[in-house]
Amino acid sequence: MSGFLAGLCVAVLPLLAAGFWLGRRTARTPSLGGLGTPVEHATFRTLHTASLAAPPLRAGLTEETARKSARRLRSLLGTDALCLTDDQRVLAWDGVGAHHRDEIMERLAGPLETGRGEAFRLTCEIPDCPVRWAVVAPLTVDDSVHGALVACAPRESAVLVRAAAEVARFVSVQLELADLDRSRTRLIEAEIKALRAQISPHFVFNSLAVIASFVRTDPERARELLLEFADFTRYSFRRHGDFTTLADELHAIEHYLSLVRARFGDRLAVTLQIAPEVLPVALPFLCLQPLVENAVKHGLEGKAGTCRIRITAQDAGAEALVVIEDDGAGMDPGLLRRILAGEGSPSGGIGLSNVDDRLRQVYGDDHGLVIETALGAGMRITARLPKYQPGVHSSGRLRPLPGD
Repeated sequence: MSGFLAGLCVAVLPLLAAGFWLGRRTARTPSLGGLGTPVEHATFRTLHTASLAAPPLRAGLTEETARKSARRLRSLLGTDALCLTDDQRVLAWDGVGAHHRDEIMERLAGPLETGRGEAFRLTCEIPDCPVRWAVVAPLTVDDSVHGALVACAPRESAVLVRAAAEVARFVSVQLELADLDRSRTRLIEAEIKALRAQISPHFVFNSLAVIASFVRTDPERARELLLEFADFTRYSFRRHGDFTTLADELHAIEHYLSLVRARFGDRLAVTLQIAPEVLPVALPFLCLQPLVENAVKHGLEGKAGTCRIRITAQDAGAEALVVIEDDGAGMDPGLLRRILAGEGSPSGGIGLSNVDDRLRQVYGDDHGLVIETALGAGMRITARLPKYQPGVHSSGRLRPLPGD
């Protein structure tokens, strides 16, 4: 995250210099209620325009994103024309002189290969064409040139060369952030796949064995359990969306617990206390069920009596507070630290490290799992889920909990 902020600072601060260029090219100063100097007005307008140009670029460099941002970027530079290209074609042209597209692409071979900016005179047979010079600033991501920003003007200008280079750096940072976003998405998808792979084969085998045991003695019970198993596996292996609702996650947990109860009967006692107002809260997909599975495993392990598990979800202002606790064998805190650091055996804490990592990636390091445990003292896991987080929303429909 510190790398992101550093990159943004590198990109945004030079834009202040571009503000002076914009101020010179803009005949009319924006009204800010009569407050501030002309330079401050120009700086405000520059940063505001940059903030409007950035969001499309966070989706990568395509014809659509280039088209949406080109006008804002041209406004930053105050030029007669501006175009964005990839390494093969012009993606978007804003302003006059679009007939220079082919000529510009022919001249881009050098800058795209070397990654160095260049300014050159344009040839034009139209007498009143205002575009006579082009300034090329390559767009780079991880030292690889992905395209170019080309600013066109009536005459050669050293100020425009420097301003175009700074705006190109701003665009490059947005593209790098877009690439990091895609990498983060791929990582989350890989972690979900890894978590699915951790769904115990023994649980699947035992569930099917329990269902089979009821086929002759209680066919209706076998049918109900088979539907529970189908719903649980359907949810666990769904392919759409990185996020779900708390209601849907709890619904899947109910299916899971029904299958576990069928096997262990009275040995498992589960209490749920859920505040209705937190049911619509969005959260990373499949991040609570592994915690409940962990509670079941450690609650029943090496224990002859009843395992008691308590699941609560409370409204805590801007957050939903979810707590999962059991009275089982507990865990050595040192082993728990190694598991969360990815050094322990995955069987020691089902999905704990995976869930902790994903919560930190989505909400920040201060929203990792809080786990209280000791040998023989059970385990209490707390997850704090912000009700509103940019980019976190579920496309799935809200489903009621069984019995509602």
